[in-house]
Amino acid sequence: MHFTQPVYRNPYWPTFPLLQVTQGCTHNRCKFCTMYKDVRFRPQPMELIEEDLQELAKLAPESKTIQLLSANPLIMTYNKLRPILEKINDYLPEIEYIYAATRVSDLKNKTVEELENLRELGLKEISLGVESGDDWTLERVNKGYTSHDIIEQCQKLTAAGIDFWMSFLNGVAGKEHSMDHAINSAKIFSECNPMLVGTGGLTLFEGTPLLDEARKGEFTPLTEKEMLIELKTFVEHLNCDCYFITHHTVSASLTGPNFLERKDEIVKTLNNEIEHGNMDRYAEIRRNKRSL
Repeated sequence: MHFTQPVYRNPYWPTFPLLQVTQGCTHNRCKFCTMYKDVRFRPQPMELIEEDLQELAKLAPESKTIQLLSANPLIMTYNKLRPILEKINDYLPEIEYIYAATRVSDLKNKTVEELENLRELGLKEISLGVESGDDWTLERVNKGYTSHDIIEQCQKLTAAGIDFWMSFLNGVAGKEHSMDHAINSAKIFSECNPMLVGTGGLTLFEGTPLLDEARKGEFTPLTEKEMLIELKTFVEHLNCDCYFITHHTVSASLTGPNFLERKDEIVKTLNNEIEHGNMDRYAEIRRNKRSL
C-alpha cells in the first residue's frame, strides 16, 4: 500500500481498508493546523491507486467500506473522482460505503447531479472540517470560505442524498468572539442539519500562526472553564437532531445519538463540569495532545 506520512483517518468510521487518493491538503493555511504542514498537495497517480486496489482485492476482497485519504480528496473534479470510485467497485465488488473527509470549498466544482452519481458509486458519507459558522471567526483563522458557502454546499449534499458530518472547533475564536462563534456556529449547523456534529477543543500547537499570535498578544486563548462555557453555549443553541460527538478534555461522556432528546442532560453535565470540574487536569490533558 502507498501512504504518505502522516496518515490521519476518522476513528469513528471503519478503519480498514484505507485508500490514499490524494496527498496533503490543498488549503494548508488554517492558522490552527499543522497536520499537513510539510506535505505538498498532489493527486495520487492512478497507477498507484490501482496497485493498492489490486492488493486490497487479495487482502480484503469482501470489504464493504473504505476510507479515502488524505485531507481533502474531494477537491478532485467529478471527471477525476468517478474513475477512481469505479475502480474501487471493480476491485471490491461488495463495497457499500465510501467515506471521505474534505473541505466545504471542495464541493463547489460539483453539481448536485454529479454528487448523486458519486453517491450511486458508494460515496454515501463525508466529514466536513467546518470548525465555525461565524464569518468573523472563519476569516480570522483563514478557513477560506464563508457561512454562506457552508449552507450552499451542504444543501447540495442533502439534495444529492449524501450524509455529512460537521465539526465545531471549541475555542478557535479566542476570548474576543467566543460567544459569537458559539451562537452563529450553532445557527449555521442547525440550518444545514448534518447527521452528526462533532466538537473538539483548540490546542495551540508549535508551528501554528495562531500560537505565534497568542505569544504576541494578538490572540487570547480561552481558559478551560471558558472553553466549557463556550461549548455549553453552542449546545444550547444547536437545534438539529444529530448524533453528537465531543473530544473535549472533560471526563464526562457527552457522545451519543438523538441529540435533541439528550440536550438538556448534556447542558446539565456541562454546567456541573463548569462548576466542579478539575480545570488543572483538563489543561494537562490538552498540553499532552500532539494533533488535532
